[in-house]
Amino acid sequence: MKFNRCGELGVIGMRGCEQFASQVDYYLKEWRRHGGEESFLVSAECPRFGSGEGKGIIHESMRGKDIYIVCDVFNYGVTYKMYGMTVPMGPDEHYADVKRIIAAIGGKARRITVIMPMLYEGRQHRKTSRESLDCAMMLQELVNMGVSNILTFDAHDPRICNAIPLAGFDNVQPTYQMIKALVRAVPDVQIDKDHMAIISPDEGAMSRCMYYSSVLELDIGMFYKRRNYSVVINGRNPIEAHEYLGQDLHGKDVIIVDDMISSGDSMIDVCKQLREIGANRVFCFATFGLFTDGLEKFDQAARDGVFDKVFTTNLVYRRPDLLTRDWYVEVNMCKYVAYLIDTLNNDDTISALLNPVKRIQNLMDKHRSALAAQMTMEFDRH
Repeated sequence: MKFNRCGELGVIGMRGCEQFASQVDYYLKEWRRHGGEESFLVSAECPRFGSGEGKGIIHESMRGKDIYIVCDVFNYGVTYKMYGMTVPMGPDEHYADVKRIIAAIGGKARRITVIMPMLYEGRQHRKTSRESLDCAMMLQELVNMGVSNILTFDAHDPRICNAIPLAGFDNVQPTYQMIKALVRAVPDVQIDKDHMAIISPDEGAMSRCMYYSSVLELDIGMFYKRRNYSVVINGRNPIEAHEYLGQDLHGKDVIIVDDMISSGDSMIDVCKQLREIGANRVFCFATFGLFTDGLEKFDQAARDGVFDKVFTTNLVYRRPDLLTRDWYVEVNMCKYVAYLIDTLNNDDTISALLNPVKRIQNLMDKHRSALAAQMTMEFDRH
């Protein structure tokens, strides 16, 4: 057995992450051959007073432990009582609870890693006028409280790590898991230049789309967003039009890749335009499916044949009725997060986990072999 150099492992699942943390704990126990009674989960809670104030409590010793705090600051499905009212927790409340738990650890842990899949205020990553830089302040605050490493997924702008140049910051992409989910959900999909293309819904998503394009050896296209900067609606400048830049897509399947689906207006508009210029099947990849305006517009778009499938991860809260939709495919990331925790706890490099090119290539070889065998069987049958 490998000697653990970084202290006893402990995993804290913040409110709303209990199920996710439990699945991560299951894999960790399997790999480390712990008995049924043993668990790496730490007993912790953040109770609230009637006024809405809260505190962090940890019910076991943290001395010398290597702690991993899993938090979803976008889980509005968690509520608390304030002056007799039931109040949903917003990002600010979740982030405050993370700080409370770190404060309750009291500097006794050997190392603290915060796993925040979608960064708190990650879209407020740069200044364009007299405005706050919330995400940068959050990162600096956590590091000043003693956090040694921050693990996030598909950061809206990974350059935010410049806010904490002397601390650990790992930005993980769920590329392999997304592709694996696609070939499972759509077994007949042909992933090659003749039958598929990668589409970026805007210029900001080009870097992640270029990675997909490179590892899958597919052509890439892009939509340019034309915004009205004279108006602000719901905190953003409205999009007036999407204009496509790229090769002919007639008869090809396409994968639209983005970091998140917020209201979904942009994604649906891009899907409609892809259909209009001749795309065959349309698949949407988004690490975070927020669906802030509900699911009705996606239900209608699916009925109208605007898109075929939407893939998002379970890294953030999903409204329960989302799982009942035929057009939706959930990408489970619990095992991957467990791999990351297990590797970091043993002070090993996670470079291979962050760059899954070989795993993607092996997956593509298996998928193409299975597809060829299926086509041979169908040919023989006829």
